[in-house]
Amino acid sequence: MKILITGGAGFIGSALARYIINETKDQILIIDSLTYAGNLESLASIAQSDCYRFEHLDICNRAKLDHIFAEFQPEAVMHLAAESHVDRSIDGPDAFIETNILGTYTLLETARKYWQTLGEQAKKTFRFHHISTDEVYGDLHGTDDLFTETTPYAPSSPYSASKASSDHLVRAWLRTYGLPTIVTNCSNNYGPYHFPEKLIPLTILNALEGKALPIYGNGAQVRDWLYVEDHARALYKVVCDGEVGETYNIGGHNERKNIEVVQTICRILDVMVPNKPRNLVMYEELITFVTDRPGHDMRYAIDASKIERELGWSPQETFESGIRKTVEWYLANEEWWRRVKDNSYKSERLALTR
Repeated sequence: MKILITGGAGFIGSALARYIINETKDQILIIDSLTYAGNLESLASIAQSDCYRFEHLDICNRAKLDHIFAEFQPEAVMHLAAESHVDRSIDGPDAFIETNILGTYTLLETARKYWQTLGEQAKKTFRFHHISTDEVYGDLHGTDDLFTETTPYAPSSPYSASKASSDHLVRAWLRTYGLPTIVTNCSNNYGPYHFPEKLIPLTILNALEGKALPIYGNGAQVRDWLYVEDHARALYKVVCDGEVGETYNIGGHNERKNIEVVQTICRILDVMVPNKPRNLVMYEELITFVTDRPGHDMRYAIDASKIERELGWSPQETFESGIRKTVEWYLANEEWWRRVKDNSYKSERLALTR
C-alpha cells in the first residue's frame, strides 16, 4: 500500500512511520511543515529505506498538495499534522486555527479532488484516516465515566476546539461528498522521541538537570496514558481494516493522576540515576505546584472496547512497563533530546530531507 502521512516528523507521526517501514512492505510519503515539534532526527533510523520519502510541505499549500497527490498516487492518507500543545493554544490560538481547521479543510479538498479521478475499485479501497484526540470530548465528571465514540463534543481549549472542528469537517466530507473517511480519537500518548515540553519528557529531563518539576494545581488531573508504539499499531490496524464512516477510540487503560505520573518517574530515576544533582536525596524534592492553567479539564478516560472488539487491537504496554521503557530511552538518547533543547536539531533539516 502507498500511504501519505501528514505530520510524520512529529511524535506520533514518526512512531507510525517507523512502525510501517520496520513491520510492513508499504511505501510512505511523509508531509511535514517542520514547525518546532517536527524533527527529522526522529526518522533517521528509516530515512535510507527505499519505501520512505519526505516532502517539506505545509498542508495549507493547496497547489503543492495537488502535485504530491498526483505524483505519489496514495491509496490511503493518514492525517496527523496538527498543532497540539494546549498551553501554546491558549497563548496563541492563530496557528491552531490555521493548521488544524484550514489545513484539514485544504487536505480534504485535495484528497477529494484526487479521489474523484480514481477508478471505481480504487475509489472503494481508498481511505482518509483522520487522527484526533480525546480532548474533543471535554471533561469527565464521574469517576467511572468513560469517553465512547458517541460521547458529545465539549472542547475546553482552543486546541481541542480546533481538533473538534477538524473532526466535524472530516465527517461532513464523507456525508456530503462520499469521501471514504475514518476518525480515531486517542488518549494521552507518551514514549520515545516525545518533544520535551510535554509532561513526561519534561519531568524526566528537568529531574536529571535538578530543575523544578512543575505540576498544575494540585496534580489531581487524571489522564489515560497510551504508549506511542501501541498507538502506532492501532492506527495501522484502523487504516487497513477499519470501516468507512466509523470512529474508533484508542486508549491505554492506564488512568493516572498527573502527580502520580511525576512521582512514578521520580522513583524510577531514584534507582536508575542514583547520583542526583544538587545533593538531592529523592527526585520528588523537585516537585513544585504552580497555578493551574485556564479551562483545565480534570479527567479523561477512554473506552477502547470497540477497537478491541471489532479490530482485535489492545495495548501491549502497561503504564508501568511503558514508563520504564520511556525513562530508559531518554537516558540512552541524550544526544537527541539535548539537540532539541538547544535547537541544534533545526540546523540539519535540509541535509536530512530527501
